[in-house]
Amino acid sequence: MMEMMDIVGKAEKLVEAAMKGNDASHDAAHVFRVRDMAVSLALEEGLSSCSDSMEIVELAALLHDIGNPLVNSQQSGRLQICEDPSEEKIVENFLKEVGIEESKKIKILSIIKAMDFQASFKEELGGVTHDKYPPEFGIVQDADRLDAIGAIGIARCFTFGGSKKRVLHDPAIKPRSDLSKEQYMKKEEQTTLNHFHEKLLKLKDLMKTKAGRRMAEKRHKFMEEFVKEFYDEWDGRV
Repeated sequence: MMEMMDIVGKAEKLVEAAMKGNDASHDAAHVFRVRDMAVSLALEEGLSSCSDSMEIVELAALLHDIGNPLVNSQQSGRLQICEDPSEEKIVENFLKEVGIEESKKIKILSIIKAMDFQASFKEELGGVTHDKYPPEFGIVQDADRLDAIGAIGIARCFTFGGSKKRVLHDPAIKPRSDLSKEQYMKKEEQTTLNHFHEKLLKLKDLMKTKAGRRMAEKRHKFMEEFVKEFYDEWDGRV
């Protein structure tokens, strides 16, 4: 097997190639931020003594958006369910090519599969937990969710909304509740600000690690203040 540093370098190049052409809401910079955050969370959670866990966390974080239906739909210019079996094999083939041992490969692939927002977000809101997943999963998912909130999250949200030509806000369009995978991916009239209520402001309470919950507090508060300021300015109150 290659040295871990070489494997990470190859993974970074794969990410850059796969995410090329995406807007800044789901580009390579997003993936690299998630990787850096995941490594920080893993260290704070005490995984530094287990090199295997650290490697699983870093590779799962780097590869988590390869084959993501939402990311793929950006490249086609449409927001739709775009599950291409060949895309799903990219990560598996990469891990095999660089010689990742089978036990690690299984964990990495299971983490990436479990990262699907549409499959897990609604379940978690309903109180369903995912104890069957390895502990590294919580770290990688928390890192990804942390990049969806706070100042970076706000910037990504409006970047994505702009790419879909969504209006900023329309008081007549109410936030959707109890979203299914199909509803989330469906191309229908929606506003960018509603995404805060439908997803982003709910993420703080879904963090799985102590370190993730700690970091989410500040970012969540920043978003709450932003949303309040937005409504005040929209209504001409300030």
